[in-house]
Amino acid sequence: MKDSLVTVFGGGGFLGRQVAQALMARGARVRVAQRDLATALRVKPLGGLGQTQFVAADIRKPASVARAITGSDIVINLVGILSGDFDASHHEGAANVARAAAEAGVEALVHVSAIGADPASPSAYGRSKAAGEAAVQAAFPNAAILRPSIIFGPEDQFLNRFAEIIRIAPVVPVIGADTKFQAVYVTDVAQAIANAAEKPGVYGGKTYELGGPQTYSMLELNAWIAKTIGRERSLCPVPAALASLIAILPGGPITRDQLAMLGRDNVVAAGASGLADLGVAPTPMPAVAEKWLVRYRRHGRFAGRVKA
Repeated sequence: MKDSLVTVFGGGGFLGRQVAQALMARGARVRVAQRDLATALRVKPLGGLGQTQFVAADIRKPASVARAITGSDIVINLVGILSGDFDASHHEGAANVARAAAEAGVEALVHVSAIGADPASPSAYGRSKAAGEAAVQAAFPNAAILRPSIIFGPEDQFLNRFAEIIRIAPVVPVIGADTKFQAVYVTDVAQAIANAAEKPGVYGGKTYELGGPQTYSMLELNAWIAKTIGRERSLCPVPAALASLIAILPGGPITRDQLAMLGRDNVVAAGASGLADLGVAPTPMPAVAEKWLVRYRRHGRFAGRVKA
């Protein structure tokens, strides 16, 4: 991969910065392509002199995508949204990237989708992800498709969000208490993406589901976070009927589509190829997460676990 030019759509985000770092560690040149380049600039110090490039691009606009891919050896699409026009980003946008990559004759395409991608999904998010996968496979049959579960890491909006709620609320409502997650460490996902990009002859044309080594229900996850940050809290599962009412509130903590997503477990399917098949050993959440969750303890990193 040394000196290869890798264009990463969404390369300035939470996952994108980790992917860029993994690629640059292998000697690749990285071109970060996304609509808002302000956050993307955080990638620049991660590489050496001349190792990073930046280009404004909107995957919903084919001409913009084609310009961003010009001269690339490898293309990676990380773009995903949790609200808004899912079809425009996850389906049409993914199709634009795959078609442009095929027309440019790039060596490899890695498309990051999500566990839960299913044409029959109860959520628009899941259906749009499935449509995007189909479009990518049609335009670029040798693309590697990676479906991660919920991704956690120091800057995530998953563990940190729950930890902040637990820190301030004496009683913690838990929506989707029984839904199971196989959350996966951001560094593991980044390494898997880099491996797939580096060896399209080995990993191309296949679909992988990426999950961590442990499965937690939403209630178990909140209990683990509370214990980790030393906060004794009452965790109260929210009944389905009440959750449905909360989901229709403007500016509420969850949307109707996100609630629909919680109707299904977010775990690796039985028999699916996963991290191990991509040459990555999954990292247990307790082995790394306490390093950044420590800031939610009453006395931060200056004390051990204490009762709230």
